[in-house]
Amino acid sequence: MKTAIITSDTSEKHITGDGHPEQPKRVEAIISILKKNKELIWDKPSVVPEKILKLTHSEEYLSNLKNSFPSKGIKFIDGDTVISPGSRDAVFDAAGSTIKAIDGIESKKFKNAFCVVRPPGHHAEKTKAMGFCCLSNAGIAVNYLINKYKYKKIACVDFDVHWGNGNYDVLYDNKKSLYISTHQYPFYPGGGTERDKGKYNNSLNIPLPAGTNSEQYFNAYDRVIDRLEKFKPDYLIFSAGFDAHADDPLAQFELKSQDFYEITKRTLKATNEFTNGKVVSVLEGGYDLNALAESAFKHVNALIENKT
Repeated sequence: MKTAIITSDTSEKHITGDGHPEQPKRVEAIISILKKNKELIWDKPSVVPEKILKLTHSEEYLSNLKNSFPSKGIKFIDGDTVISPGSRDAVFDAAGSTIKAIDGIESKKFKNAFCVVRPPGHHAEKTKAMGFCCLSNAGIAVNYLINKYKYKKIACVDFDVHWGNGNYDVLYDNKKSLYISTHQYPFYPGGGTERDKGKYNNSLNIPLPAGTNSEQYFNAYDRVIDRLEKFKPDYLIFSAGFDAHADDPLAQFELKSQDFYEITKRTLKATNEFTNGKVVSVLEGGYDLNALAESAFKHVNALIENKT
């Protein structure tokens, strides 16, 4: 079986305005480099079941979000989260990409998947949009796995340079999940200290200082591997942000493109025994277009190479 790329042209219609770092060119850059690989399967998002949306976000927030999309121009729904008329389809397709990915893996249509979508999701909390994010794409994936396919131990590994406060919030009291984040600290959005362990000790946060280089990062990442091996997940979700790259303009880590191959490879090696290679990765951050494309390409190469 092959690796799938789940994407939609609705990502291009989510307009954030001139100069906004979370721009349509992000997805375009990744797709352009991935098109060079002829071994990938390309597919489009599904619709998120309403039940899963309501398990992930409050009904009031979902109602407010659906009614917030403007008929023209752009609109800020928090300090840096922008929506436009085309954003509605993009937002729900981004979440729906994880549904298509999971269904495709379960039906053995493909072995694993990378969702190349925007807006990202890991800052969206149960009751609010935040940090370029409207829906918790990874949280929706976890809830779908639990409710549709009855998985009992799902790991969500978030290597975006920013703490995924939304992932943490959505999975805070979910006994069947383990949320792990490596991130720059102190930094946006605040929080994500080692004291943030979730309601059931179901979260591991690894805050790292600005200037963290590859060697320092992987020394810390050993803790991720150790926790995963103890947890023994039966499914793996990546919140795949590539803004820990040295060239990224929004953060101060010093990782290289090849490091994202290594992160992926090490995580898969630690979990394959338990997951049988069932992995869905969903795009989060990454704002230097060249670094983003190169890093995502390396990440996908590790997914392609994975054997169980």
